[in-house]
Amino acid sequence: MNKGNVIRFACIVILWFALCYLLLSRAARIDFMTIFTIVASAIIVFVPLYKKYVRKKD
Repeated sequence: MNKGNVIRFACIVILWFALCYLLLSRAARIDFMTIFTIVASAIIVFVPLYKKYVRKKD
């Protein structure tokens, strides 16, 4: 990964953590649906990024 990709990846990670923090801090209670939302969003955001930038190209 070159420097531009690392910066882009870091910005997305920071934004995702900020949104998760907002979700957890404003939730009335932390239940299964809250945790499921966080896990599902992580899969939706980070799996394509992993496939594009991190995984070794064959």
